[in-house]
Amino acid sequence: MATKLYQHVLALAFAIHEINENPKLLPNVTLGFHVYDSYHNVMMTYRSILDVLFRSPRLAVNYRCASQKNVIAVIGGLGSDISFRMADILGLYKIPQLTYGSFASEERDTTQSPRFFRMVSNETHQYRAIIQLLLHFRWIWVGLIVVDDESGDNFLQVLELLFSQNGICSAFTQRIPTQPSWHAESEPSKWGSKIHPHFIGSKASTILIYGETMTFMWLTTTLLLEFPRYKEITSPQKIWITTAQIDLALISLQRGLDFQLFHGTIAFRIHSNEPAEFQKFLHSIKPFGTQGNGFLKDFWEQAFDCSFPNFQEPEKTSETCTGEEKLESLPGPVFEMSMTGHSYSIYNAVYTVAHAMHAMYSSPSNCRATVKGENMKQQDLQPWQVLPVSLCTDCCHPGYQKEKKEREKFCCYDCVPCPEGKVTNQKDMDDCVICPDDQYPSKNQDDCIPRIISFLSYQEPLGISLASVALCFSVTTVWVLRTFIKHRDTPIIKANNRDITYILLVSLLLCFLCSFLFLGRPTKITCLLRQAAFGIIFSVAISCVLAKTVTVVLAFLVTKPGSSMRKCVGKKLTHSIVLSCSLIQGGIVVVWLRTSPPFPDLDKQSLAMEIIAECNEGSVIMFYIVLGYMGLLSIICLLVAFLARKLPDAFNEAKFITFSLLLFCSVWVSFFPTYLSTKGKYVVAVEIFSILASSAGLLACIFFPKCYIIILRPELNKKGKLKGRKY
Repeated sequence: MATKLYQHVLALAFAIHEINENPKLLPNVTLGFHVYDSYHNVMMTYRSILDVLFRSPRLAVNYRCASQKNVIAVIGGLGSDISFRMADILGLYKIPQLTYGSFASEERDTTQSPRFFRMVSNETHQYRAIIQLLLHFRWIWVGLIVVDDESGDNFLQVLELLFSQNGICSAFTQRIPTQPSWHAESEPSKWGSKIHPHFIGSKASTILIYGETMTFMWLTTTLLLEFPRYKEITSPQKIWITTAQIDLALISLQRGLDFQLFHGTIAFRIHSNEPAEFQKFLHSIKPFGTQGNGFLKDFWEQAFDCSFPNFQEPEKTSETCTGEEKLESLPGPVFEMSMTGHSYSIYNAVYTVAHAMHAMYSSPSNCRATVKGENMKQQDLQPWQVLPVSLCTDCCHPGYQKEKKEREKFCCYDCVPCPEGKVTNQKDMDDCVICPDDQYPSKNQDDCIPRIISFLSYQEPLGISLASVALCFSVTTVWVLRTFIKHRDTPIIKANNRDITYILLVSLLLCFLCSFLFLGRPTKITCLLRQAAFGIIFSVAISCVLAKTVTVVLAFLVTKPGSSMRKCVGKKLTHSIVLSCSLIQGGIVVVWLRTSPPFPDLDKQSLAMEIIAECNEGSVIMFYIVLGYMGLLSIICLLVAFLARKLPDAFNEAKFITFSLLLFCSVWVSFFPTYLSTKGKYVVAVEIFSILASSAGLLACIFFPKCYIIILRPELNKKGKLKGRKY
């Protein structure tokens, strides 16, 4: 006997006692009850039901052969299988049946059995609570031990679906019998050899058990009897979870076993309450004071492990029962003093029948009573100890993603690093994600770091250096221009077309100054002016150099006797060359600005850790047309200067122009591959360097020799000396 379950009988007796003592409920009516044992056997269940209906020394179905008391209702059973077997017969005789166990809603449609009532809500709430519990503690690799009957089949069908929907996997599923044999010696060993392999080396630290109290008692006995054989290789650190149908009860066979394996078991319970007089009722129970209770004596002997004197049988070695033993001294698995959920359901079932009868007797219209089951109240679980994890695979850390293993459940996976450019900032992520455009992955790919906005500023060393060089060359150009204006009437300046010289110096000054447009964060104005000013000013400078070179060639041709080129030489020609060449470039720039002007933009693709603030050229084709036109002017000027390099001494400025243009072209030829291969703010630095280097080359090669003569060798700055001087 499972002595703990005897409280169900006591709850029934207590409820009947309260109702019979209550003058307002069923007055002049006395309720009685019979208790039958189903023995967890189908055949004995049918036999007991027939005994209830047709009680006689000799069973005769459908005949009442002796005095019989009216059966108003039947309460039972605890398990779904027994309850439904009872309903098959009771439904034929239209006798109401009230069950006090928790069953799956799919197992039996109550509309097909209108006299079948449940005192406890179905197991749907329990399934949800199980899932919430597993997810709360991250137990996603769970072993299942399930009773092998229809209710177990339904449990697995529903739970496996919920598992897959919530990312939980079953490590193993072991079915256990509904009617185990307690007598065969080989039975525990047989089932122990089947169950224990699931514990050896398994990563499943959580085991969920579904069944009934007797099923759990058989399972614990099997494991504890066989546990010494596997103790060295079996980890006891398991978390056991039992469903609401299971009570942690002991039988006499289990008293001496070590239950350390099951310490910390988490059990779901049906909602319960404590009737006011129940404790007093339990204290009043004595084995000699109750007539007609054949179970009480057996309960007392098994609960207190003693025996009552029996002079017809040989004396037993166990202690003698005095009848004064205290129920409160018994441990919880043997007997509980507080009313359990199942006992409370029986208590409510008795009152339900009583109130229905009372309503029927009080109202001739036969008011129909309705029955409401109590919802299972999910308790807030608090961990009281360090709980082990229950995972098939250790969790994937940030920076890694799951990769499914072939031919294994989805809870078993490998952890692989995120691909380049992706991150995971949480554990157990299915896929890595790309950082937003304004962020980049960390080194460990476990976080997204904000990207800084990069541009060539005045505050950084490179920007300061380029600005200083540009300013220095600008001051130098101003000084050269001032020197030339101051000595404008000297032969060396008159001989080289003063107007074109002044225009060239001013354009070089503007070339140096326009490099400042490339420094700092780009704006709409600076982007519009940057390439436009650069293209036009450089074209003016090269046009001036071309005009000076053409002037040298024409001046040489004019000196030949009978030359017809004398009419072509003059300011109009040089001014026309400068103006026409500059206007062509100006027209190109205007078309560019009207069709697809440059604009400030953010480049988020070139560099991983930076966002480049740049001027988008708008039309790359127009940008290269501007550069191409400048290159064409430079090549024409270089060819003309190269052809004029061997002219007489007085016109030998072509040599310096040739050298300056060689330097100019070398700088811009090397600019293109460097510009295309550089990224970020260094692209701007390359362009500024090219502007400064090419402008400085023109300034130094063309004007520094003349400044040398004007300042350091003024005695050579005479018409007679100039003609005979080679410089």
